Amino acid sequence: MHELLELFVELTNRVGLIIMLAFVFSKTSAFKNVFVKKDALTFSEKVIMALFYGGLGILGSLSGIAFKGAIVNTRVIGVVVGGLLGGPLVGAMAGAFAGIHRYMIDPGGMTSFACAVSTIVEGVFAGYLSHRFWRTSKPVIFAWLTGSVAEILQMAILLLLVRPLAYAENLVSIISGPMIIMNAIGIAVFIAITQNIKQLQDSEAAFRAEQTLRIADRTSQFFRMGLTSEAAIAITDIILEMTDFSAVAMTDEVSILAHTGMGNDHKRVGENIETDMTRHVLMTGEPLINQNVHAINEFYSKHNLKSAILVPLKLKQKTVGTLKLYKDKENDIKRVDEELAIGLANLFSTQLELSQIEEEKSLRDKAELNALQAQINPHFLFNAINTIVSLIRTDPDQARELMIHLGDYYRNNMQFNKDMIPIKDELKHIEAYLKIEKARFGDKLQIIYEVDQEIERKVPPLLVQPLVENAVKHGIFPKESTGTIHIRVYEKDKFLRIEVEDDGVGMDGKINDDSIGLMNVEKRLKVIYGHDYEFDIESEKNNGTKVMVSIGEVSV
Repeated sequence: MHELLELFVELTNRVGLIIMLAFVFSKTSAFKNVFVKKDALTFSEKVIMALFYGGLGILGSLSGIAFKGAIVNTRVIGVVVGGLLGGPLVGAMAGAFAGIHRYMIDPGGMTSFACAVSTIVEGVFAGYLSHRFWRTSKPVIFAWLTGSVAEILQMAILLLLVRPLAYAENLVSIISGPMIIMNAIGIAVFIAITQNIKQLQDSEAAFRAEQTLRIADRTSQFFRMGLTSEAAIAITDIILEMTDFSAVAMTDEVSILAHTGMGNDHKRVGENIETDMTRHVLMTGEPLINQNVHAINEFYSKHNLKSAILVPLKLKQKTVGTLKLYKDKENDIKRVDEELAIGLANLFSTQLELSQIEEEKSLRDKAELNALQAQINPHFLFNAINTIVSLIRTDPDQARELMIHLGDYYRNNMQFNKDMIPIKDELKHIEAYLKIEKARFGDKLQIIYEVDQEIERKVPPLLVQPLVENAVKHGIFPKESTGTIHIRVYEKDKFLRIEVEDDGVGMDGKINDDSIGLMNVEKRLKVIYGHDYEFDIESEKNNGTKVMVSIGEVSV
């Protein structure tokens, strides 16, 4: 009994040593990379990982307790943990390293060969369970069970391979309890440490994601300006405020757009790019990390900027600029900084593309608007000239008066290159148009205005005139008797309402193919107002037509 208690105490000390080493190693970036990459580990990384965990196994053998021709040890901890974290290849290699070492330190020992075999089997066994380990919701308990089963396997192999059998049975009956219990606990504690690291990484990742999105949210408005110095200065100010970097800079393809923070007194904004680091990122389109002050431009070293990460800003897969983040300590660019920088670069690149798409759409809309206006003006001019020509012989004075009206109309029309005009100016143009048309139809055409004179709203030029023209041409003109057009302009619920109603021949529910004015009006409304407008036509055969337009405010 005393012998068994001593084994428990001694083995507990050895397990404590392994756990202490695990805790120290858990603080290194190499250890944390296991959780970042998991299945994406390269072969060389797996070999390094196997060497480390195999090394822990070797340490377990070297620090073991000599007992009756055997070594009571913690070798299984490193091997099983390596297999669970790294997978079958890591488990097998770690088991082979530790197992071969165990055989070599006592090649003639009664248990050496059996211990070597059992160590390899334990590594393969743990590696086989790796995928299940990563999916389990209770990894610590899973690790404890795996360690217990692995040590039971070792005891079974000792009974199978060690001879004489009586010796093996006696040995196993004494060492199995301490080794199964303590090593399983050691493996569970080791995994508990790794889970703590994983939780910290998850928290860091969540914080990074939130930080990146918050920065993107605050900077999005400035990317609408494009990649300009004004926008870059505002963006770098925000990044410096929301992160722990010592300085932040941005460039386009040829020059420095902004530099905020430490070293911002050098007045280099607007100058051409001089550093090889920036040119390298622009040329390759890949991030670049410099941890050494000697690798950073000599000028920046004078301002204590000793490490940096540079990431490309892209537009349609082409690198159009860089984002540069600096720290005032060497080797201070951590993985969290790298991921933040890359995340920001990706979001900024997306915002640049969206900004260009908006600009291109605006230009297309502007071109379409100009084209539609160009279609309308000649249409009115053609009708006006026809009317005047018809009066030249019969009533030269009236024809001359109408020519003056037409001249006034187009003289005022020179101002219609504006995006928006006062509704009152639009109504004056309608009056000029109707004077020409009334001269054409005489008393057959009656006009009634119901206009709120207090309205100060602006509308797109030539918005109402096509509606009136349609009423004259397709409503009143085909009618044999007198026809009346009502023009109503008023405000309701913050919308400007425009109604043009005639008591002409009406339609059967379809816009006439030659009513280009109505079709153009609706297209223009959609271009200018998006969804913030209404355009309705009510018409019945022989009972007239009513066109209603409702528009909100717009800033163009």
